[in-house]
Order: sequence, then C-alpha cells, then structure tokens
Amino acid sequence: MANNKPYRIKSITEIHRLLGLPQPHHPLIGMIDLKGLKIDTNIDSVVFDLYVVSLKRGCDKLLYGQQKYDFDEGLMAFMAPGQIMRGEDDGVPAQLEGWMLFIHPDFLWNTPLGKQIRQFEFFGYSTNEALFLSEKEENIINGIIENIKLEYNSNIDKFSQDVIIAQLGVLFTYAQRFYERQFLTRKITNSKIIGRLEEVLTAYFNNEELLSKGLPTVQYIARTLNISTKYLGSLLKQLTGLTTQQHIHEKLIEKAKEKLTTTDLTVSEIAYELGFEHSQSFSKLFKTKTKQSPLAFRSSFN
Repeated sequence: MANNKPYRIKSITEIHRLLGLPQPHHPLIGMIDLKGLKIDTNIDSVVFDLYVVSLKRGCDKLLYGQQKYDFDEGLMAFMAPGQIMRGEDDGVPAQLEGWMLFIHPDFLWNTPLGKQIRQFEFFGYSTNEALFLSEKEENIINGIIENIKLEYNSNIDKFSQDVIIAQLGVLFTYAQRFYERQFLTRKITNSKIIGRLEEVLTAYFNNEELLSKGLPTVQYIARTLNISTKYLGSLLKQLTGLTTQQHIHEKLIEKAKEKLTTTDLTVSEIAYELGFEHSQSFSKLFKTKTKQSPLAFRSSFN
C-alpha cells in the first residue's frame, strides 16, 4: 500500500540511491535518463528540496497537480524546492522517455543565476501548468541539455560550475520564450481562462457578500480558476497587458461607474458596498484609473 505522506528528498545522492543508480558525478547537480526507469511503488508522492527541470515524452500515467496527461510531444515542467510530484500506482511506465535535471540551491549560491532564478516565474507555476514543446523547441532544449551533460560527465575543475550555470541560464531563457509562445498559441484554452476570469469577477462584485469579504484577492481568483497565481499573472500579462490585480481593479471601476450613474448612493456608501473600509482609498483608486474623482464623474452624467 502506498504511503500518502510525501517522501522528502534533500540531496542528489539520495535520488541516485533511491533509483539504484551509481553515485552522482557532482554532489549539487544531477541528471537522470527516464527511459525504462522504475521507481519505488510504495512512494506515492515526492517533495524535493531541489530545483527540478524535466522533459518527458510518451507518459500517460504521471500526474501533474490534479491532472493526468497523455502526450506525444515533449512536456517540460519546472519545480522549485518544496513542490510535490505524484505518480500513479504502477510507477513511471517503461515506455517513458526523457530526462530529469536536479539542481541543489547551493549550486546557485552567490551566482548571478541564483539571484535571477526568481525572475523565471515558471518555477512558481503549478506542476499541471507544464510547457508543451514543438519538435523544434524540444531539439533546442535537448541540445542545451547535451552541453550540460558533456560538462557534467567531464572532470570537475574550477570552470565547471560557471559553464553549467551559463547553460542553465540559456535553458531557462528559452523556456521563458517558449512559455510566452504557449500563451499565444493555446488560444482556446487561454480564452476560456480569460472568459472564466470575467465571470468570476462579475459574480463576486454582484454578490452581497462583498460587504463582508472585502475586495477579491489575486489568490482567491487563482484558486477559483484552479490555476497558480504566477501562471495566471504571466498569461494575463502576455495576452491582455494587465496583471491580475489590474483586472480586479478594472472590474471594480466598472461596477463603481454603474453605481455612480444609476443610483443616488453617496461616494462613501458606494465605497462601502464595493468592499472598501475607507472611502478615501476608493476615491484615490477611482481617480488614478479614470483621471476624475467619483463626484466629478457623476457630475459629467448630470
């Protein structure tokens, strides 16, 4: 019977020992080939204290977040330390191909990439928000990995870390480019997300519970859409040019304009109904967005 508690992996050596592989060439970075690989079926889920980059092909048994994926093209995923990966009862299937790259945070310590890695938001995406690669993109990624593998399998010297980190920087930059392509090309899926966002915001601002709940948060919106806050923010920024918070404010101003032009409520009453504790905060936001005070906007309709 599988153990429901996530199995925590703290080192590259531990991964190799768990998979019955030889000792890693480097204590802080490792790479494994997934072809024909089997994992301990008593382990239901794993949490890594490492950065994990993987490219998988031909898998119909691996779960990413709450979803199961069946794919033929390369599927690339990124995990920051602390994220959980779950597998099905039969472990990783024999027909699975690809690789996994493990990077201990100490490998990046005191390097430019160590500071820059936080800018690559895909490390904050949920694992069900993987990157689907075209054949050309997959070849580019695998070419970079071959360069890393070549350096990894060579004798370690004072240049080894710098060379590998430079290649990792290129790898992450290409991944960022390909994610932006995915936001643009997966139009149906992404349009549904944007449409659903509009529905969620409309329902929220029409709900009488707005008075007790206050303004919706980015976390609430993402949770309702079943998507990570970072993925949602990246998608919206790419497709609409606005952040999630800006979308919330746009809907808020739309609702405020409706109340200012169709009711006799005071500005303070409208602010209260829209979830503001202080009417000054509402007036300041309204003026920032419309270049008019609420009273000036109302007067322009009279």
